[in-house]
Amino acid sequence: MRQAHWYLACLWLAFVPAQAQTLQAVTEDAPPYTYIEHGKVAGPATEVVQQTLQRAGLNDYRLHLYPWARAYDLALREPQVLIFLIARTPAREALFQWAGEIMKIEYHLYRLRSRTLEVPHLDAARAYTIGVMRDDVRQQYLQSRGFTKLVVSAQPLDNFRKLVSGQVDMVPLTAGETLPLCKEAAIDCAQLERVLTLHEASTGLYMAYSRQTPPEVVERTHKAFEQLKADGTVKRLLAKVSP
Repeated sequence: MRQAHWYLACLWLAFVPAQAQTLQAVTEDAPPYTYIEHGKVAGPATEVVQQTLQRAGLNDYRLHLYPWARAYDLALREPQVLIFLIARTPAREALFQWAGEIMKIEYHLYRLRSRTLEVPHLDAARAYTIGVMRDDVRQQYLQSRGFTKLVVSAQPLDNFRKLVSGQVDMVPLTAGETLPLCKEAAIDCAQLERVLTLHEASTGLYMAYSRQTPPEVVERTHKAFEQLKADGTVKRLLAKVSP
């Protein structure tokens, strides 16, 4: 009898739907799109993800804000992990299951106006130290282009403060990232100057699932996201912040 109970328990576990496991939705501190507010993960990109999961009927999930390297590692190793906002690059294509492009972004190299740097083109930027985030697409892009003077940080604000304090010469940012970082670092954004646009690194930022996540979960998420995109919800939520 005990063996029969054990056999039935094994059968039940084998047929428990994969989506019954709690999802982890992970991101980084990237104002104005994702940040902590009143102890919770907030921001317009977070709202897009929440409404997508709700529309998909995937209500058993937990939101976490981690340093990017930790969020990225979780999405590489663990099942049932949804990571956002992640840049879709050729190197990452096969590592994740892509569920929807939340926004397009453009990266620029910024310096302090008080610093005189001659950067007429990307090759010239190799002579300077550049602050980057660990495992971020900007770090990966610059390394692929032969940049060796990269100073790596775990958090965007730490990276930005290295620019302000003169520890690095430039940092790659989107236009939308500058104002929140200036506020947190207590400096006037007029002190910043855009030096160069990283056209090849500029891409779309997505929701993506870990490879171990069941395909039906990915498909439900993708369909729900496309519905929200079609009815204007995604555009409305992202319009809360300036591009």
